[in-house]
Amino acid sequence: MHKTKILGTGMFVPKKVMTNNDLAEVVETNDEWIYERTGIRQRHICSNEGGEFPSDMAYNATLDALKDANLEPEDLDMILFASVTPDMKLPNSASILQTKLGIKNQCACLDIAAACSGFVYGVNMADTMIKTGLMKNVLVVGSEMLSQEVDWKDRRICILFGDGCGVAVVGRSEDESSDGPEILASCLGADGSGKEFFQQTVGGAVQPLTPDIIINREHFMQMKGTEMFKVATRTLAKNAKKVLAMAEMTLDDVDWIVPHQANIRIIETTAKMLGAPMEKVIVNIDKYANTSAATVPMAFHEAIKDGRIKRGDIVLFDAFGAGLTHGATLLRY
Repeated sequence: MHKTKILGTGMFVPKKVMTNNDLAEVVETNDEWIYERTGIRQRHICSNEGGEFPSDMAYNATLDALKDANLEPEDLDMILFASVTPDMKLPNSASILQTKLGIKNQCACLDIAAACSGFVYGVNMADTMIKTGLMKNVLVVGSEMLSQEVDWKDRRICILFGDGCGVAVVGRSEDESSDGPEILASCLGADGSGKEFFQQTVGGAVQPLTPDIIINREHFMQMKGTEMFKVATRTLAKNAKKVLAMAEMTLDDVDWIVPHQANIRIIETTAKMLGAPMEKVIVNIDKYANTSAATVPMAFHEAIKDGRIKRGDIVLFDAFGAGLTHGATLLRY
């Protein structure tokens, strides 16, 4: 049984920054109202002119992650691309990214549609394949262009989301020591009975897009915020406790918690339920808003680069999203 290590990380965000004050020119809102309720000050928005689509962002972030891991694109055995905003329906975004990276080894390519839990799903899937020897190096991507999926006339939704990408190269660890880097425990789950809390029902096989649907603005994401808040905090706390128990650890052993960046209130409430000080929690929602599958890898990458997360630290990923999907990963970085 091999050990799994995070070999390298990377991120990319679009050039355009939309502050809360900028948003106030689009819908009836203001900076104080948004920040008080969400913790968000600004978000990045992709260009529609090209160069910043989900696979483009993933390409740039991946180059940094591969350099960080001291690997070449051809060293990748698989690409797991988590996104609810793929470049297109077919081919999948993982295959598009493979081509952009110039990979000729025909590595496996799979898209993951697990919403905000997508990156954590991908890391845990990669961990299983690496431990069993099926794969050696897996690229896990979270890349989202949610600005295309929100109704910019609905202030309940449009204030919450942004665009961006975070990636990690997950690979086999050569360090077999008891305190070396490894993924210690993980859990994944979903509760489909809560699908109506966050959904986008139009545009699939059941209800294809029609001119009337577009005119009536029925094709955008819809969310029931209060219901999501209650289920999210409860589930995030439960999964954190679960992976700690699996690893026979306590919260005192954890150096850093990297939660999904959906809303500062969800983050703070979950920390309180766990008895975790906010000083242990990585938060960057103020700069990027909710980037769905990209939030965890972006927050993780930033905390590594600014020196907070160091090799040997115990890190907890904790995510929750539409589906309702959820997952957690406990690792020694």
